[in-house]
Amino acid sequence: MTIDQEQLIDVLDRRVERRNERRDFFKAAFGAAAVAGAGVTALSFAGTAGAQSAPSDADVLNFALNLEYLEAQFYQVAVFGTGLPAGQLTGTGTQGAVTGGRKVTFTDPVVAQYAKEIAQDEVAHVAFLRTQLGTVAVAQPAIDIGVTPTSAFSNAARAAGLIGAGAAFDVYANDENFLLGAFIFEDVGVTAYKGAAPLLTNKTYLEAAAGILAVEAYHAGLVRTVLYAKGLAIPSLRTSADAISGARDSLDGSSDLDQGITGTGTGTGTTSNIVPLDSDGIAFSRTTGQVLNIVYLTNSAAGMGGFFPAGVNGAIKTSAAN
Repeated sequence: MTIDQEQLIDVLDRRVERRNERRDFFKAAFGAAAVAGAGVTALSFAGTAGAQSAPSDADVLNFALNLEYLEAQFYQVAVFGTGLPAGQLTGTGTQGAVTGGRKVTFTDPVVAQYAKEIAQDEVAHVAFLRTQLGTVAVAQPAIDIGVTPTSAFSNAARAAGLIGAGAAFDVYANDENFLLGAFIFEDVGVTAYKGAAPLLTNKTYLEAAAGILAVEAYHAGLVRTVLYAKGLAIPSLRTSADAISGARDSLDGSSDLDQGITGTGTGTGTTSNIVPLDSDGIAFSRTTGQVLNIVYLTNSAAGMGGFFPAGVNGAIKTSAAN
């Protein structure tokens, strides 16, 4: 055998090893083992004071799966009028039902096409994470995507000052309301995946999470862009998006983790704010506790509320005390 042949075989062997590693994604390392290592300080992952045991990779990705259930159900119902199939809802923990939601009658074909693409992406995320997590995947928890005066969407809109006491916010009523509903979730997804990145120790898991983060960032940028464009003709739409951004900051205890879509300047000097970044041009991160503050719609430590009326499934389930 020549040296060239040996090198070629070595390259092919490494490709096969890489492919098998992807195929067996998560399976070998998932279990009850927590992330630990000599000289490594435990991370505070719930956003509370003091260090505590860091979550396992499975814990972090199951936390993400809870969020993907929420996004997938919202988009799937809004676009197609149906939720996720029953086979995609089972797992560890208490399986819950989805409350509310209906198909949107889109009038803008661009919004309709964007919404369909995002829905398909979110459903794929659920299927991917469930398949790779295997028997340790959490079940879908109870989810509220209704539009009654006391529903999560209405309470979120009320927190942003979009509606008054006793009023309801119907995210399925028209294209604009749907976009505002989507805006509640999308930026949170980006900051959640970025914040979770340091908690993952396996590079294969980190690569997959980075891939999902990139997709969520595309979604967030798309929603922000459409809201900004429509806001040129309907200024109140941009104002509403900015108010939602402010409400998220009031929930997670920060003053700079969120930014509205309105930029700076006037006239020809106006700039948009499609991409929310820090002074170094880097996207923001949220702890798992801060993420739960937003989806639970509380600035206190809690185990349930908002879009997850019975809480999320898995080891990471408490919001931060802000």
